[in-house]
Amino acid sequence: MTKTWNLLQTGQREGYKIAYTNARIIDPETKLDIKGSLLTEGNKIVDFSESLFSNGVPSGIDETIDCEGLILMPGLIDIHAHFREPGQEHKETIHTGSKSAAAGGVTTVVCQPNTAPAIDSVVLTKYLKYRALETSYVNVEFYAKITTPEEKLTEMALLKEAGAVGFTDDGMPVMNPMIMRQALLYSSMLGVPIAQHAEDLNLSAGGAINEGKISEELGIRGILSASESVMVSRDILLMKDMENVHYHILHVSAKDSLDAIKRAKDLGLNVTCEVTPHHFTLTEDIVKQHGAVAKVNPPLRTKEDRLAMIEGLKTGVIDCIATDHAPHDHSSKDLPLENAAFGIVGLETMLPLSLELYHSGQMSLFDVFAKLTCKPADIIHVPRGRIQKNLDADLILVDLNYEWEIKIDNFASKSKNSPFDGCKAKGYVVRTIVSGKTVYLQNRSLA
Repeated sequence: MTKTWNLLQTGQREGYKIAYTNARIIDPETKLDIKGSLLTEGNKIVDFSESLFSNGVPSGIDETIDCEGLILMPGLIDIHAHFREPGQEHKETIHTGSKSAAAGGVTTVVCQPNTAPAIDSVVLTKYLKYRALETSYVNVEFYAKITTPEEKLTEMALLKEAGAVGFTDDGMPVMNPMIMRQALLYSSMLGVPIAQHAEDLNLSAGGAINEGKISEELGIRGILSASESVMVSRDILLMKDMENVHYHILHVSAKDSLDAIKRAKDLGLNVTCEVTPHHFTLTEDIVKQHGAVAKVNPPLRTKEDRLAMIEGLKTGVIDCIATDHAPHDHSSKDLPLENAAFGIVGLETMLPLSLELYHSGQMSLFDVFAKLTCKPADIIHVPRGRIQKNLDADLILVDLNYEWEIKIDNFASKSKNSPFDGCKAKGYVVRTIVSGKTVYLQNRSLA
C-alpha cells in the first residue's frame, strides 16, 4: 500500500470539475445516506443526489472518481491539537502535523496556543496563519491565549480579528476566578468560545496519573478526578448569570464533570465539551503496560469514568470528539512516569477508534460522524463539516469495514507516542480532499 500527499496551499483551480460516482454519500447533520454521485467545481460542492450522472458522466467533467464500496462524507474536524510550532519543531510542525491530519481524514485542525512563545500576540497569530497557508495539507485554525505571562487578559478583540477562533490557556488552567470571569464577559461580546483546561492545580500538582488503585500500586502521586470537576463547576457558576457566553471544556475525563455539564445544559447554559478517543477507550490500567506512553493530562481514569464518557457521547452531554494530538520525541517519554511529558498523538487513529462506537453497536453511524464533523464545526463557528451545496469541498472517502493494524512506524507525524500501536482497527481513510483538491491518497482501493 502506498500513500501520497499533495500540499494544499490553494484549493482546486477554478472551473475544474470532479465527479465522485457510485458513492455512499453520508451527511450526519441532515442524516442524508444515499447511493449516488457528487460534483465539485473548483473548491466548492455544486451538486449531489441519487440521480446525478445516472445517465453517465457527461463531457466537460475533468475527472471522474469511482467510489464504489466507499463512504463519501465531510472531512473530520479536530478542534484540539498541538503542532508544536513555534518552539518545539523537533516534535511536530504545522507541515508534519497537517500531513498526519490528512492521513487521518481530518480536513480542519484547531491548534492550541501553548507554544513557545505562546500565541498571545497579533503578530504571532498572523504569522502562524501565513505559515499554515504556506506549509499545510489541511485547514489550520488557532486558539489564542486567554492570559499574558503577567496574568492579564490578552488583546482578545485584536486576536480574534487576526484569526483566532477562540481562547484558551490549554496546558494550564485559568486558576484566578476573577480573570476567568472577565474573560467570559469579554468573549460574550466577541461571539467566540472560552475553552478551559479544567484542572485545579492545588488538587493535582505533582500528580502523574489518575489517583486510584494504579497510582497506589505503583507508588506514584496521583491526580484527583475532583481536580477537573471542581474547576468545571466553578466556571459554570461564574458564567451562570451572563448572556451570550460560550464556555467549552477541553478533553473532559471525569464522570463528575459530566454531571455538572448536564446540569448546566439543563439550565439552558451554553456549555459544550469534548472527549478524546483515549479517554473513552482506555483506563488507568493501561499505564502498567505502556508506562509513560499512556501518560496524558487529564489522566486515563477508571472504567466507570470511561463508560460515563461513552454515555455522555450517546446522550449528547458530550458535544464532540477531539484528539488532543500531543506529539513528543522519544527522549520526552523515555523517562520515569513522574518526569515524562504528558500526551499522545491521535490524528491518525481518531476515525477508527471513534468508529468502534458504531461497530460495537453503541452509537449510530450518523451520531459518531456528527461528533467528528458538524458538531465541532459549530463550536468554533466555521462553515465546514457538512455536505452542502456551495460549501468548500472538504471531503473524505472511507472504507467503513476495512480491518487493519495500527502501526506507529507508519504515522506521518514526527512523533510516535501512542499506546495504540499494534491494536486492531476497523475503518480506514482512503482519500482526503480539501477545498476540492486531493491532499492525501491511499492507493489501496483507488488509483
